[in-house]
Amino acid sequence: MEAKVRFTHQILVEQSKEGDRNAQYQLYKLYVDAMFNIAMRLVTIREDAEDVVQESFVEAFKKLGSFRYESSFGAWLKRIVINRSINHLKAKRLLFSSMENEQEPVEEENIEEVHELELEKIKIGLSRLPEGYKQIITLYLLEGYDHIEIGEILGISTSTSKSQYHRAKKKLIQIVNAL
Repeated sequence: MEAKVRFTHQILVEQSKEGDRNAQYQLYKLYVDAMFNIAMRLVTIREDAEDVVQESFVEAFKKLGSFRYESSFGAWLKRIVINRSINHLKAKRLLFSSMENEQEPVEEENIEEVHELELEKIKIGLSRLPEGYKQIITLYLLEGYDHIEIGEILGISTSTSKSQYHRAKKKLIQIVNAL
């Protein structure tokens, strides 16, 4: 099954590599909504997310010749969208509200697990997190990246990713419990 997933939409990808605008448009239609959702979770401003997605598709179609089916087209495109989103946030200097204490060890506390919270409270809590924390939570919990990958994407160490994740989780729990 894994091989089949990697070659999903192979005909459209190959036609797009040859410059077929119709095939490119079909790929765009297939993936635009999912990529927009990814960008929105990271940049949170609709217009910025739309820009990120458009720039990502332009970049993807320009670099399509380098796509070798080592992953699915969707996974490859998702990486471009995430990188563009991160670069957008870096350009706006919103990345990581405070990292001056990144070398401090993370306190291992027994944080109460949050059971049966309303989804709306969690969404509100996420929206109130500082940008850096929100990015770590989004990449780790929602997008499924591990700390090594997050470190590579954000240009930080694996230990920084882990410590920021633990701080972000603790902060999110505090916000949600206060709602």
